[in-house]
Amino acid sequence: MSPPARSEPTGDVSSCLEDSASRSHRPRLRTVQGVATRISAKRVASHALSHLLKLPPPTTDFTVVRGVRVPMRDGVNLIAHHYAPQTAAPAGTLLVRCPYGRAFPFSTLFGAVYGARGYHVVIQSVRGTFGSGGEFTPMIHEVADGADTVAWLRNQAWFTGSFATIGLSYLGFTQWALLMDPPPEMAAAIISVGPHDFSKSAWGTGSFTINDFLGWSDMMSRQEEANRLLGALQQGRSRRRVARATREVPMGGAGRTMLGAGAPWWESWAEHPDREDPFWTPLRLTEALDRVDVPVLLFSGWQDLFLDQTLTQFQHLHGREVTTALTVGPWTHTELMTKGARIVIRESLSWLDAHLGGKPDSARSTVRAYVNNGDWLDLPTWPPAMAEHVLYLQPAHRLSTEPPDDSASPSTFTFDPTDPTPTIGGRLLSPEGGYRDDTALAMRPDVVDFTGDPLTVDLYVIGSPVIELSHACDNPDNDVFVRLSEVDADGRSTNVSEGLVRLTTDSDVVRLELDAVAHRFPAGSRLRVMVAGGSHPRFMRNLGTGEPPISGTEMKPANHAVHHGAGGLSRLVLPAGAQTPSAD
Repeated sequence: MSPPARSEPTGDVSSCLEDSASRSHRPRLRTVQGVATRISAKRVASHALSHLLKLPPPTTDFTVVRGVRVPMRDGVNLIAHHYAPQTAAPAGTLLVRCPYGRAFPFSTLFGAVYGARGYHVVIQSVRGTFGSGGEFTPMIHEVADGADTVAWLRNQAWFTGSFATIGLSYLGFTQWALLMDPPPEMAAAIISVGPHDFSKSAWGTGSFTINDFLGWSDMMSRQEEANRLLGALQQGRSRRRVARATREVPMGGAGRTMLGAGAPWWESWAEHPDREDPFWTPLRLTEALDRVDVPVLLFSGWQDLFLDQTLTQFQHLHGREVTTALTVGPWTHTELMTKGARIVIRESLSWLDAHLGGKPDSARSTVRAYVNNGDWLDLPTWPPAMAEHVLYLQPAHRLSTEPPDDSASPSTFTFDPTDPTPTIGGRLLSPEGGYRDDTALAMRPDVVDFTGDPLTVDLYVIGSPVIELSHACDNPDNDVFVRLSEVDADGRSTNVSEGLVRLTTDSDVVRLELDAVAHRFPAGSRLRVMVAGGSHPRFMRNLGTGEPPISGTEMKPANHAVHHGAGGLSRLVLPAGAQTPSAD
């Protein structure tokens, strides 16, 4: 949801590109509306992009027409930049619809990369952002505005007759919005970490993802006020504001106090916990998965907040026999176009060349998945067939392949919403997400951990782990959070996969599918399972009273028990084996 390259520390591909663009690109650009500005593709694309990203060499120079007005059906004009290749035989047209502006990184990673390789590129600011008319209300106008943009596009003298869409995060949602009624000229789509269902992102576990949605709302309400030189400082301040607000109750009021007059949509997201509520209908584009019939390339990361939706998109399209491919790397949401830039852009160019540019299709597997602690894995589909590997949760913090005795006593812990179990790493939008040392989490009194013996051989877990807990709680309003971690030979624990579910009744058995993974647990390492009553502020803490989440203020603790013996078995079921699955 956030512009990926802006929250990344220096030293990666994105920062190198920005330095190069600052030296050779920006001083030569003019910002006068409607003026075409000549750019040296050799200086910019070849030196700054091709070398750093190891891309095929550029094929042409290009010009940029700034401030192009694109009319909508209600009279609003949206503003775009048009990157026009200087060739008599353009490869095609790309459409990028973005709420984060038309400058770096989008000008470089979309405009310059593809313009220098023969593509017309239109980078358009969505309604209510960066000079585009109207009011920005997240997701609401993207279906209609996308259709109107295509109606304008097909009437441009330079239009090549077919186009593809490309973009990540919210830019991916705008592509699904266009695919609700696919235009006949649309030839392909490249959707990176792009959700199609914001109800699932917000309330998919039953608990509101407060850190991500409040943080993104704060960023969106301030993004056009920020001085780029103070960007990192402002981001740090924003994270501190969000951290303070998430500690306060009620949730709605705390968020509004932080946001001030910005992000008027905030309360509406927080006050609709029922995903079937009609409020979410325009923010849920599931029908697009049944209507798309053009080749779709999907990208995600094992630590991306939208990983589950990208996998759902692939499985649905693949099941419909739509031409589709999937690449999943070891990335967070914000790392896809920084640490993942080389892979993402190279594979995107190949996809466009094949499905829009008319060049021979490059051979690639349907699924490319990076195995953490390993290498890239080529697969015909996802998930692959894997054997079932079962580990039982035992008393005294143990994890074993053998079930416990009937006499085994339960493991107990108490979740106190006044001091909620903290989030450490995981599929967060913020820079604190991703793979993190979570050793301290296992030491907390409100967490029970179960750790296995050192592995004698490598164990590959490829797919979605499942936890089955024989569980009891004295408070029917409770959450269950489970994490799978790797403990190395030095005792350092690192998160691998996790999941949370919100319960409103006492449940004897909790079955929870954890995040999909491709992970090698090396010989000598140990598997660890942690069970807690929450992970705040990734998921809003359960107040334990049943009050509406947006307005609740009273808090009540929850005493949990995980049974091991006669009270019921608790186990971890892994799709795992001693080697990776075959690519056949």
